[in-house]
Amino acid sequence: MTMKTILLVEDDAEIRDLLSHFLRREGFAVEGAADARAMDMILARMVPALMVLDLMLPGEDGLSICRRLAGQVPFPIVMLTAKGEDVDRIIGLEIGADDYLPKPFNPRELLARIRAVLRRGERQAAAQATRRLRLFDLVVDLDGRMVETAAGERVALTSAEFDLLACLVEHPRRVLSRDQLLDWTRGRSADPFDRTIDVGISRLRRKLEAADARAAQGITTVRNGGYILSADIEGIGP
Repeated sequence: MTMKTILLVEDDAEIRDLLSHFLRREGFAVEGAADARAMDMILARMVPALMVLDLMLPGEDGLSICRRLAGQVPFPIVMLTAKGEDVDRIIGLEIGADDYLPKPFNPRELLARIRAVLRRGERQAAAQATRRLRLFDLVVDLDGRMVETAAGERVALTSAEFDLLACLVEHPRRVLSRDQLLDWTRGRSADPFDRTIDVGISRLRRKLEAADARAAQGITTVRNGGYILSADIEGIGP
């Protein structure tokens, strides 16, 4: 089995060495970087399985790095920060981080988060390969553009409603902003008074509620952030 490599971007040398030693002992290879420049040099020669990224870095900070890499790299990002406020967590998740851990933390909690994010990524990769996804008791067929219940009954969604659902199931446990959703589903940006996404999500929830209440409840509104599908998605056979 190939050893998974963690890229640890942390400017505190003592913390970086401690976490590197701990993660290596747990079976990972580790590459360490003290800043964005060192990180870029590592990424130029290898692709890690996951990046652990500190928010407070000299020069380019973690949020800027995360924003720059979002959608451009194939690996997940777990952010570390001394700040624990919800707004920092939401911003980090919204711009592309896959998880968020405030300092101080127990290294074993970080290890658990890393393993959970890696497992989730493997499930999502399998799901995207099959294009038929399970959302609680619903089956979402991305190619056939339809949703069915466990009993085989079709859930009547409009094209716009299905597009929203597809965005959510393809990016589970990620905060998706209204601008992102509008761009992905309609190919345009929102103006301050555009309620298209809010109306569409409301209608989608209502229709899912009748088919599987858990699916509807899994679509959560993030204040000043957007929407997130709080559910694990699994791929199923054809």
